[in-house]
Amino acid sequence: MTTKTTKKAKAKRSRGLFGQIWSLTWKLALIGLAVVTFYSIYLDQIIARKFEGQKWHLPAQVFSRSMALYPGAAVSHPQLMAELKLLGYRKVANPREVGEFSASSTKIELWRRPFLHPEGDQAEQRVMISFDSDGISSIARMSDKRQLAVFHLEPVLLDRIIAGDGEDRLFVPTEEMPKAIVKALLLVEDRSFYEHHGVNPFAILRAAFVNISAGRTVQGGSTLTQQLAKNFFLSSERSLLRKIREALMAVIIDFRYSKEEILEAYLNEVYMGQDKSRAVHGMGLASQFYFGRPIGELTTAQQAFLVAAIKGPSYYNPWRYPERSQERRDLVLRLLMESGELTTAQYKVAVESPLGLRNANKPVHQKLPAFYALVKQELNERYGDELLKQSGVKIYTTLDPMAQEAAEIAVTQTFKSLDKGNKSLQIGMVVTDKYTGGIAAMVGDKTPGFDGYNRAVEIRRPIGSLIKPFVYATALAPNSQFTLASPLKDQPITLKNEQGKTWSPQNFDKKFSGQVSLLTALKKSMNVPTVNLGIAVGVDAVATTLAKSGWQEPLNEYPSMLLGAVNGSPLMVAQVYQTLADYGAYRKLTTVTAVLDSHNQPLPVTRSPKEQAIAPDTDFLVQYAMQQVVRSGTATRLGNAFPGVALAGKTGTSNDSRDSWFAGFDERNVAAIWVGRDDNGKTTLYGSSGAMAVYQAFLKERPPIGLRSIPPTGVIQGYFDRDTGEAKEAGCRNTEALPALRGTYNPAKNCGEPLQWWQKILGQ
Repeated sequence: MTTKTTKKAKAKRSRGLFGQIWSLTWKLALIGLAVVTFYSIYLDQIIARKFEGQKWHLPAQVFSRSMALYPGAAVSHPQLMAELKLLGYRKVANPREVGEFSASSTKIELWRRPFLHPEGDQAEQRVMISFDSDGISSIARMSDKRQLAVFHLEPVLLDRIIAGDGEDRLFVPTEEMPKAIVKALLLVEDRSFYEHHGVNPFAILRAAFVNISAGRTVQGGSTLTQQLAKNFFLSSERSLLRKIREALMAVIIDFRYSKEEILEAYLNEVYMGQDKSRAVHGMGLASQFYFGRPIGELTTAQQAFLVAAIKGPSYYNPWRYPERSQERRDLVLRLLMESGELTTAQYKVAVESPLGLRNANKPVHQKLPAFYALVKQELNERYGDELLKQSGVKIYTTLDPMAQEAAEIAVTQTFKSLDKGNKSLQIGMVVTDKYTGGIAAMVGDKTPGFDGYNRAVEIRRPIGSLIKPFVYATALAPNSQFTLASPLKDQPITLKNEQGKTWSPQNFDKKFSGQVSLLTALKKSMNVPTVNLGIAVGVDAVATTLAKSGWQEPLNEYPSMLLGAVNGSPLMVAQVYQTLADYGAYRKLTTVTAVLDSHNQPLPVTRSPKEQAIAPDTDFLVQYAMQQVVRSGTATRLGNAFPGVALAGKTGTSNDSRDSWFAGFDERNVAAIWVGRDDNGKTTLYGSSGAMAVYQAFLKERPPIGLRSIPPTGVIQGYFDRDTGEAKEAGCRNTEALPALRGTYNPAKNCGEPLQWWQKILGQ
């Protein structure tokens, strides 16, 4: 009885303990399920905000100008060839696909890429571009031989202004991603991508078995969705808790979104390498980073390399480990062949091809600190300082990459010799586009890529004789008494101001010639005749001419202003010389042509209208005189370097040779250059030996296009007495032919000589 009672008691206690354990288990399970449920809801909200909002902060893209080609455009055959090379076009015998071109001595056949232009999408197009001695003569569409009025090349992507996280990417939608990349990615990383639901248990077990057998981690079991979850939301920490969270997020992502959406996110998120301080993310940017070409133009072998690099961008760095990288690429190509995506012949061609990497010495990002500083200033003035913080903004600028490259080479090469005599020399240089009024190039330091003091914009130094063309423009205004042949006194003068102080200007050589023509005074940059002329027309009138031409800062209207006692920067000089080059029309220089938001919609912009600062007829005469400066004046060395090419320019030197200046232009570009010392010390340089040497080197790198000097209707050919400057008729003795304003040219009849008796009878 006692034994039975004891057994029953034990059984009862056992059932009670089991019941307690079961009760505790299902309660804990319910609690765990509730925790997982609520945690999943929390994760779902995080995922939804990321996927359905702004997945990435896309860096603001900064583009160069879009080269416009049209009949009569001042674009030479070599210049266009260089532009196409810069854009990554491939030269072939016969263009058969987008991104290719062929060339003869007078023609270029081009298959242009499609691209986003501020004025709208530009479709791919195949054209024939023909050239003559002046530039482009015609552009014909290959499909129907139709002549095009204007044809744009895509701009160069100069840089991306990235956010503080250091991530850089170019978004490429799935439909624009090459199919071979998607297929190779699935073969290498996740073959059951379309079958699993975010997590592949069999892949995890297989990887665990392989890793245990090898004694180390040699295979991963993560799906693409898991990798995406880790990249988007998690750190690279190795822990069980992180793996559980990763798997849970992958299941949620797979439940909420389509496989195509997941693929697109992965292809644009995956880490592909390191560009110094910038992390390269996504296939679109990786294509540019490794090959310097759009992803749609990559060969099959290059596409395979991008997939191969995913496993370890550092380990498979193609510049550092080319053999290792090629082996990995070939493995991907073999998988494509085995799956039937490539034929045996295609596979053999692909594996035998080189990696085809871009030149590692050529930077991916243009180092343009001086230019970018001005771009940011202009954007801030137009749209405020929040614009660059927005995602996906596209900024189209006026920068001409070929002009910028030529300017940087010119500065670097010239300073190799200039630095020998004075290590303290510095430079500021601005190049503008004569036709658009945009800043085409800018250098603010003798080390062009140095991000610091921008001398192209920030210095204020006496501009010296660069002011003289505006003195002469004032004197040659319509209805003026002056012509290019007008005699000017070149004799010692002393001027006294209201305080009794005197000023006695001197010519550079300290000599006086008694009298010279207005043209000679300008081309020889003579001081005393210029002062006499400026006083005759009025210092205030000269100041007005300069201000109308774009000089934005106050002017001290003293006679010394006539010889350049005016502080300015290369940008300020470029502004007023742009007016001279553009037939006397002033428009404010700019660096930004258009801005598109994340939806590719243009932001509003106001453009400064043209204002006629100098009469076109007068401007023609000044340009003529500035061409004589190059042919036989203070810039003769420049003219000798480019014989037969019409160039206009003016040298300038401040007191004690502290500042060397040059400003000039051809048919395409205007340039303003300053060379001097930051401490305002003497340089021993003149305008012709310092700044002009840089301009000459610039034109050597960027061959000039001669000025097309077509006289306006108000300018005629005049004839003037060489000694007196008196207007004469054609055929008179001791005369020279010079352009003149129609309204002020009144030649003396009969060459100004007394009439003979028979002429009087005939009434002549």
